[in-house]
Amino acid sequence: MNFEGQVAVVTGAGGGLGRAHAMALAERGVKVVVNDMGAPSGASVEGSAAAEVAAAIRAAGGEAFAHLCDVTDPEAVENMVGETLERWGRVDILINNAGILRDKSFAKIRLDHVRQVVDVHLMGSVHCTKAVWPHMAEQGYGRVLMTTSASGIYGNFGQSNYGAAKSGLVGLMNVLAIEGEPKGIHVNALAPTAATRMTEGLIDEEVLGLLTPESIAPGALFLVSEQAPTKTILAAGAGVFAVAQMKESAGVYLPEGDRSPEAIAERWAEISDMSEPVITASAFDQTKRYAAIAGTEAGAVP
Repeated sequence: MNFEGQVAVVTGAGGGLGRAHAMALAERGVKVVVNDMGAPSGASVEGSAAAEVAAAIRAAGGEAFAHLCDVTDPEAVENMVGETLERWGRVDILINNAGILRDKSFAKIRLDHVRQVVDVHLMGSVHCTKAVWPHMAEQGYGRVLMTTSASGIYGNFGQSNYGAAKSGLVGLMNVLAIEGEPKGIHVNALAPTAATRMTEGLIDEEVLGLLTPESIAPGALFLVSEQAPTKTILAAGAGVFAVAQMKESAGVYLPEGDRSPEAIAERWAEISDMSEPVITASAFDQTKRYAAIAGTEAGAVP
């Protein structure tokens, strides 16, 4: 898999998954911007976790520099991308990995903790993607990776804020994949389960050894490669990789005179039958499909 001459920005790369992604990219010859908060605003990069990762990459013969900025600050993100372009002239890959946890049951969660998590995961990814998007479009090539989660796809107790943010990233990916495809930009999402600082105390000790960040990095690299699909969610953990998809049932048409909640309840087994699921390309395609079903069933279409 060829990454020759490419430049990547990896957020939250001072440790855990981000570090694993950055190191794996560098091993393939990618020039890497190692982004992390790592220290209070205005603090020196020297001695930060991001600087240590960048130093490790350089010691192994790669090219990297550390950049401390808060992804919730769009101006700081623009400055990071500007510095990247000044040094290396392009950005080919963005891995949106920065994240925080503020877990509480919904009954006990503080509203500011909802905002903080959404700001970092969702808006941080928006800021970083917005900053690289015009440059990727101009060069006719780009790979953007969102980091979603099974909590956003399936739900998880005590993670209403995190799940909402991670589900929002799937929605962002879906739209940007459509808008990016004619520009040569592929947008995908990784749903990792790994033992990192964010998951300390949440995973049984006996399985921690299997859930390494390094076991997930190959999936991230595939999703930012030239061979990458687009609009795809790849779940990964302990060396297991699986595709997660949004699907809906084939659909049941109810005539106008029979559109009642009682009719829906009566035909619920048919409506919820997922034996022949449909994967829809876009919201408008769903609208066209429903109109076609209704037209056929109502006799408006031969």
